[in-house]
Amino acid sequence: MIKFIIPAIVVFLIVLFWEKINEIIYNKFNIKINYIVVTISLLILGVIFTLLYF
Repeated sequence: MIKFIIPAIVVFLIVLFWEKINEIIYNKFNIKINYIVVTISLLILGVIFTLLYF
């Protein structure tokens, strides 16, 4: 049961503090994290679809 609760809490905290996390990373590295997240998610979906195709 703990293996389901801990990831749910982590995801909830990331969603809750997303703007704060994005602002900190933008100030430190001068890049928007939204672009990175979109790119990574598209790559993951591409890999999954490629693996399902072959």
